[in-house]
Amino acid sequence: MRTQVVIIGSGPSGLLLGQLLGNAGIDNVVLDRVAKNYILGRVRAGVLEEGTVGLLKDASADMRMREEGLPHDGFSLAFDGRDHRIDLFALTGKRVMVYGQTELTRDLMDRREATGGVSIYEATNVMPHDFGGGRPYVTYEKDGVTHRIDCDFIAGCDGYHGISRKSVPERSIATFERTYPFGWLGVLADVPPVSHELIYANHPRGFALCSMRSASRSRYYIQCPLDEKVENWSDDCFYDELRRRLPTTHAQALVVGPSFEKSIAPLRSFVAEPMRFGSLFLVGDAAHIVPPTGAKGLNLAASDVHYLFEGLRDHYLDHTQTALDAYSERALRRVWKSVRFSWSMTTLMHRFPEGGDFGQKIQEAELDYLTHSDAAARSLAENYVGLPY
Repeated sequence: MRTQVVIIGSGPSGLLLGQLLGNAGIDNVVLDRVAKNYILGRVRAGVLEEGTVGLLKDASADMRMREEGLPHDGFSLAFDGRDHRIDLFALTGKRVMVYGQTELTRDLMDRREATGGVSIYEATNVMPHDFGGGRPYVTYEKDGVTHRIDCDFIAGCDGYHGISRKSVPERSIATFERTYPFGWLGVLADVPPVSHELIYANHPRGFALCSMRSASRSRYYIQCPLDEKVENWSDDCFYDELRRRLPTTHAQALVVGPSFEKSIAPLRSFVAEPMRFGSLFLVGDAAHIVPPTGAKGLNLAASDVHYLFEGLRDHYLDHTQTALDAYSERALRRVWKSVRFSWSMTTLMHRFPEGGDFGQKIQEAELDYLTHSDAAARSLAENYVGLPY
């Protein structure tokens, strides 16, 4: 088989890139090692920047999101027992969209099928070859048979643990990492959200986040030690602790119900650079990870897709190389700014073991400044809604 672009990974970034390329008449094949239903069973974040929403529109995969998504004009910083709203729209003229990543992925899968895009699931032992030379290709196994796809370019959209970054020689790549000394204990429950907008809470007992996937499905998190065990937390214990970390008005309004998913996620920052190696391009989590504080992970993957699509489109349609050659530099410039923002939000909102009373006072002073200075609030809002591409 031959195609122009092989995309390894059928998460949101791989499917979005594939659809944009397909709409532009650029042939591509998407490979994934797991089954389609497995991918759709993963429940992930869903706060979308306007840039991400615009890319979904360009991919003609935004219809259901426009009908069912929840536009948010702001969010709350909760501290000192009170709610302090950051009015995103008033400060920037932009808003964010709450729409579950699982639903977004489903929409992109449906659109790809409707337009005849080729996706190969349960493709094991996927391996990119000769991406440093002139004849790149990808091999994989399916039903016991080894297959080969010759191509011009390979897009590695297969996440942190995928084969794409692992295939790059160690001497050719640099990595930067920060591991945080706590995790997030999170639950998903089919109960109405405690607030119509997200609440980020800074409390002496630790951070808490009240989010949602829809008007009837809530996602709640609390900061916990890295060695905490999920089995130590009943739903009642979780909700009791969440209430302690919220302002009284929200604690009293909290509607509880049985969780159908409960997990602990570690937090870290990770960047690999460069993001291009010959004809292999790293996209999304294959190149960078950010803490979920600030909701940048999925949106960073979308901005990578934007830059790579521009480069591939110009290469095939306009026969120019400028945007393709600049992919890594352009993507990393935005990546590092988002890594900085996610780090700053994480540092601001969480209790660090070494922080002590002084650290808590510094956080309180910063939060007070953010909520009483138009300039500081505007900077926060500008980063939250997403920096321009």
